[in-house]
Amino acid sequence: MTTPSRRDLANAIRFLAIDAVQAANSGHPGMPMGMADIAEVLWNDFLSHNPADPKWFNRDRFILSNGHGSMLQYALLHLAGYDLPIEELKRFRQLHSRTPGHPENFETPGVETTTGPLGQGLANAVGMALAEKILAQRFNREGHDIVDHRTWVFMGDGCLMEGISHEVASLAGTWGLGKLVAFWDDNKISIDGNTDGWFTDDTAARFEAYGWRVIRKVNGHDPVEIKTAIETALKHDDKPTLICCRTTIGFGSPAKAGKESSHGAPLGKDEVAATRAALEWPYAEFEIPQDIYAGWRNRDHAGAQAQWQQAFDAYAAQFPAEAAELKRRIAGELPADFSAQADAYLAKLQADGQTIASRKASQMAIETFAPLLPELIGGSADLAHSNLTLWKASKSVASNDPNANYVYYGVREFGMSAISNGLNLHGGFIPFDATFLVFSDYARNAVRMSALMGAHVIHVYTHDSIGLGEDGPTHQPVEHLASLRYIPHNDVWRPCDAVESAAAWKAAIERLDGPSCLVFSRQNLPHQPRDAQQVAQIARGGYVLRDSDGAPEVILLATGSEIGLATQAADALSAEGVKVRVVSMPSTDVFDRQPLDYRESVLPNAVRKRVAIEAGVSDFWRKYVGLDGDVVGIDRFGASAPAEALFPYFGFTVDRVVATVKKLG
Repeated sequence: MTTPSRRDLANAIRFLAIDAVQAANSGHPGMPMGMADIAEVLWNDFLSHNPADPKWFNRDRFILSNGHGSMLQYALLHLAGYDLPIEELKRFRQLHSRTPGHPENFETPGVETTTGPLGQGLANAVGMALAEKILAQRFNREGHDIVDHRTWVFMGDGCLMEGISHEVASLAGTWGLGKLVAFWDDNKISIDGNTDGWFTDDTAARFEAYGWRVIRKVNGHDPVEIKTAIETALKHDDKPTLICCRTTIGFGSPAKAGKESSHGAPLGKDEVAATRAALEWPYAEFEIPQDIYAGWRNRDHAGAQAQWQQAFDAYAAQFPAEAAELKRRIAGELPADFSAQADAYLAKLQADGQTIASRKASQMAIETFAPLLPELIGGSADLAHSNLTLWKASKSVASNDPNANYVYYGVREFGMSAISNGLNLHGGFIPFDATFLVFSDYARNAVRMSALMGAHVIHVYTHDSIGLGEDGPTHQPVEHLASLRYIPHNDVWRPCDAVESAAAWKAAIERLDGPSCLVFSRQNLPHQPRDAQQVAQIARGGYVLRDSDGAPEVILLATGSEIGLATQAADALSAEGVKVRVVSMPSTDVFDRQPLDYRESVLPNAVRKRVAIEAGVSDFWRKYVGLDGDVVGIDRFGASAPAEALFPYFGFTVDRVVATVKKLG
């Protein structure tokens, strides 16, 4: 068996990508063809991983931020020996294949994150590198570097044009994430052609200004230059590194190399044949000779993992408590007593009966739960004193404190949420981030990716309605609650008082398979009476807060600050002899997952007179009130005035609710 050259090993990547895209008649061959040489050197000479155990904790993380070139990663995983057989590559972009159009962490072994919209992969990588740094500070001891791995990210011009790249690269430099290495695929081509007309930034200078080490003008098709650049990056761990790789998109294609025509479409049958001839690749479609497979699989990955396991066992013998905690956090398991202690806190809050803003109740919940959860890491986009996300034990991640747990994100909502995704995907953390609800617009795509990936991330939003007052309609969220609720697999909570706020936090912490959005008020909210059963039912997303004597004639549904209005309106209607049920619906998402019999017990189908009350757009609530019901909402932008003036101005009054009920007949 002959020893293949580095070019042969790289060409295996190229032709798997070419053939898969051609077979699918869809995809992006140009980037895999252009970055194949870089990927070959990184994976065969430097990347620490184990194809037999893709979730080995101390593996390096590899992120493909320019995820449209997904066949690069699928080819790498297949060649390296992951559980991704050639049949899956042949089914590229087909229904139920493990090779979707963009990498998805829940579909393909070895894929660390779901990179779709450009730039978010870089942001996720920053989160992962931050996670490694903090865990190393917390758990490593002299002579025991059990947390010691790197994060590698590939990215293209599109990633760098997206604004999120500015947000997260700046933070990576500030935090000194020395184990983060990014490769810039500098091919000067995007979908519309040569980028000289729209991307002339001095990218190297830009990253140097962020505090990165920059290695310039690397020939992305010369393995010696690539290897030297990586070795240079590994000599220092004081700052992240950007390796600027000059490449040719569609490398090897006689007619399409260096052109946008190779970016997002198959090469075509004739050009595939011409490229095979040009690169002297005599093998048939999807054919990889055994010597090339052997060249890709000649490293002892299992031995490297076994060596680390021995080191961890020695660490555990000397530091058993720390080792047990790290293992629990890696496994994503909550402390055994968390649920019971959280329930005790809810009972205490119900007994105390405080009237406070739900954002303050949120801070109280953080203060209570954080000591129970060392994996909780929080932060705010320059609004910590408005979001109330700081707690007594908060310690900045910009420090070298072993218990660092708080992120000052600055005004970077999108980057913040995508970094939170990376923190959780790395393992060892439950992250939360925070901003005003109206600014969830900036973060929304990262929230969507949280839901798509099933990332255990908590997105905290305060100043939840026109109730924020004088800042006016630019800062008053109207459509945002509905917008977030329409994201599949995303739980949105809008609690009505301190008890529901803590219950929302508990539910978000205990939900291990996806994100939660916790939405809190600026203004004080009255405490609501409940018995122990009702306190427990908060976790079901909706429950009967107050009921009538006998079968109800009318149901009032509300969330958040409008629960107080609903109970007042119920008093007025009851005084007139109307039998009224008040339903608190802090999370419609969670309520909709409840068994039918429970939902029927809360919203009996026989009661057709229903009015929903929420200081947001009304259409969302139509599915709950039906054709016979109505909604007291706000279907226009707000105004600048104190909250106590705005609510009556926009019709959030007892008289309007009562009149709305009476109009139902």
